[in-house]
Amino acid sequence: MKSPLSIVVAIAATAIASLVPAMAQNADATITVYNAQHSSLTKAWIAAFTKTTGIKVIQRDGEDDEFSNQLVQEGDKSPADVLLTENSPAMVVVDNAKLFMPLSSDIRSQLPEAIRPSSGRWVPIAARSTVFAYNKTKLAADKLPKSIMDLALPEWKGRWGASPAGPDFQAIVSAMIELKGSAATSDWLKAMKANAVIYRGNGAVLKAINAGQIDGGIIYHYYWFGDQAKTGENSKNTELHYFRNRDPGAFVSLSGGGILASSKHKKEAETFLKWLTGKGGQEILRTGTSFEYAVGNGETSNPKLVPLDELAAPTVDPSKLNSKEVIDLMTEAGLL
Repeated sequence: MKSPLSIVVAIAATAIASLVPAMAQNADATITVYNAQHSSLTKAWIAAFTKTTGIKVIQRDGEDDEFSNQLVQEGDKSPADVLLTENSPAMVVVDNAKLFMPLSSDIRSQLPEAIRPSSGRWVPIAARSTVFAYNKTKLAADKLPKSIMDLALPEWKGRWGASPAGPDFQAIVSAMIELKGSAATSDWLKAMKANAVIYRGNGAVLKAINAGQIDGGIIYHYYWFGDQAKTGENSKNTELHYFRNRDPGAFVSLSGGGILASSKHKKEAETFLKWLTGKGGQEILRTGTSFEYAVGNGETSNPKLVPLDELAAPTVDPSKLNSKEVIDLMTEAGLL
């Protein structure tokens, strides 16, 4: 018969093991993440995750489209365990190729049902809002466009800009297709070709607005907040206009995370994605300098941001965002 002391010790040991299973069992594990998110944000996530769990992570940086196409080419031979993207369409490409494994309810239930992809094979990890940045010395508030669709009107010719070659803008177009249909989106893109000044990168658009080269432009919100948090030299003359009203211009793009079905370290990859969408990963969004929105249940974002629930964003199933049709329509319009 075991002594009372030995029973207590055994119970205590079991309790401790249950509290730190990841650290105890996975100290030598290493997972590879194909990262299309901002490198600095993912580095902060990985540093905190490894410190918490002991699981090591190799971070390989690239772009949304680069990694989605690469994974389709690599198939089940890919060395990646996890894919993180800035926008949803790249996740859909990989998902449609049946390269993601189904995710457990433990992971999916950490996100609001309204933003979960219907496929169940990837989840949002962060979000960014579409905004119209404008030069407040050139454009009065009562002259702002009521809808992103208004930018197709002749009166906006040469007065607004965007960066159509990047996945950020293409995600917005993919939402427009879902909300307005292909024909209306095609017409809008052709008008954009006639009206818009084209730049390379959201940062370049913001800089041009600030310098008064154009009245305004379509970007994601965090470029403005990031510049304001530094010197403000590229945003001091600007403000942000939120379209709201379920407008396509109020689209909130979801950054995604998924686990490759070919992963050799599925348990560790699941631990990573669960941590990312839980309090650990979402807290870094709230307290860090990425200025991206937290998306976990009950999680709050950086207090400088307009709360997500006040944006009146349109409802879009992330699993239906079609990057191929976006490329086809934008190419036809002469934007790519």
